Order: sequence, then structure tokens, then C-alpha cells
Amino acid sequence: MRFLRSAALAAAALVITVSSSFADTFRLAVTDVEGLERLQLEWGPFKEALDKATDHTFEFFPVTSRTAAAEALRAQQVDFVVTGPAEYIVINKLTDAAPLIGLGRPDYFCAIVVRADSGITRPADLKGKKVVFGDIGSTSNMLCPMQLMADYGIDPVKDVERLHTSRNIAHEALKKGEIAGMGTNHNSWIRVRNKDESIPNGFFRIIARSGDLPNDMLMVGSHVDTATVDGVREAILDNKDTIIKAILQHEENDKYSGMDLVAIKDGAYDIVRSMYTTAGFPQYDRFIGE
Repeated sequence: MRFLRSAALAAAALVITVSSSFADTFRLAVTDVEGLERLQLEWGPFKEALDKATDHTFEFFPVTSRTAAAEALRAQQVDFVVTGPAEYIVINKLTDAAPLIGLGRPDYFCAIVVRADSGITRPADLKGKKVVFGDIGSTSNMLCPMQLMADYGIDPVKDVERLHTSRNIAHEALKKGEIAGMGTNHNSWIRVRNKDESIPNGFFRIIARSGDLPNDMLMVGSHVDTATVDGVREAILDNKDTIIKAILQHEENDKYSGMDLVAIKDGAYDIVRSMYTTAGFPQYDRFIGE
């Protein structure tokens, strides 16, 4: 009997040891990067820095869409996700996943751009005209510019002829006068404009700009225990210089140049919830365009 009792205790101890070891391995997804090869190339240095800073092991979990990321979180197949503000709003609604660390992007705001010779000097002048926005569902290329128009009294759903296309195509269309205005991520468009040597200085005018947008983030599933969440957050903030350097190693992450890593809370994203309502999606329980 004593042998059986000892064997049972040993087996229990083994289960606890295995469970504790497994709990130190977490799965990590990035919503706008498809395929394991791209994940390893663009975010591999970040994962390695995260491993070292936290003393945990992070394994990549490729997802094919924002919806797939939400489903994986809900099924507890993934634990941490790098995502943007608009994606977070829907994922949080569907899964109760929470923001953990903000990936601060300097000068992250949107703008409404027109040709300087168009006679358009304020958003109200765009009423009844063609306005192009970027990727459907994008925080800075769709939701933010639509909210910006609403802030100036223009209903972006009813008062303009709304189109969606890539930033480069929108830039060319605005340059040729085929559209009246463009709603866009300011910094991304500036990079496109600065590469276009065919236009003179002062060719475009920005008629409205938003305030700074909430950060991209590393979010965490609701199934991850509080002690782990607090430990990972603290480790990242304590080692943020090394982690930032790792994120910036690949040129695809150039948008984060000059970034900071900060603690964040859900309330900072209420402004994005308002954007969903303005765009005609007040439930924010599904991804626009999927």
C-alpha cells in the first residue's frame, strides 16, 4: 500500500512538472503577416528577444486572416497576438483578449489630402465628390479618415462617393484630378509623395488631420493566467530597448522607427470603437471586409 501511495505521489508530481513546463511555452501570432517563413523573417528577432527577456519560449502560430487569429484565441490555440487598433476592437469583442503592451508609432495619425489647385479648403467642400480611402477596415487608412470627416460634419457613408484602393493608386488618381480627395495614413502617404519626382512643391494640400491614434499592440488571450500576464508585461518593459531593436531589424517594420513600448489599457481604444460606429459598424463584432 505504501508503495502504491508513493507511486501515486510520484505520478502526480510528474504531471505537475510537465504541466508547469508546458505552461512556459506560448504561441505567438501576427495578424498582418501570413506564413511561417515571413513570420520568422520579419518577427523572428522579436520572438528571440521575447524569449530571452521573459525566460519563456514563444512559438510562432501563423494565421491567414484577422478572423483566423480571433478563432485561434477563442480556441486557446494561440496566446499572444501582435495586431493593430481596429483588429483589437473586434478580437476583444469576440474573445475578451486584452491589450498588454503598446507598440508606439511616432506621428501615427490620418489626414485628408486634396490637390492645392482644386479649390477645396475644408472637408465640407468634399460633399458629393469622390473620396478614396485605403484598405477596408484599416485604422489609419479608412476608419480614422472617415471619423475625421464626421468630426467636420460630413457623413462619410452618405455625403461622399466613397472608394477604396491602394495608396499608390489613390495618389495617382488624386494627382490626375480623377478624385477630389484621399483619406490616408499621413506618414505612409508622405513617403509615396516624396518619391514622386513629377510633382512640384505645394501640389497637394492637407485639409484635416486627426490626433495621434492608439498604438498597435501585443495582446494576450483571456485564458492566460494573471501572474504570467504581469510577468511578461514587466519583462518587456524592463528590456524594451533590446526588444525595440529586435523589432526594427527587418525593413517591413520601418513604420515603427522611433517607437516606444508602453503599458496600455482597453479604454484608450474607445476612440476606435467610435470610428466603427461612424463607418456603419456599431456592433464591432466582425472584421470589415472579411
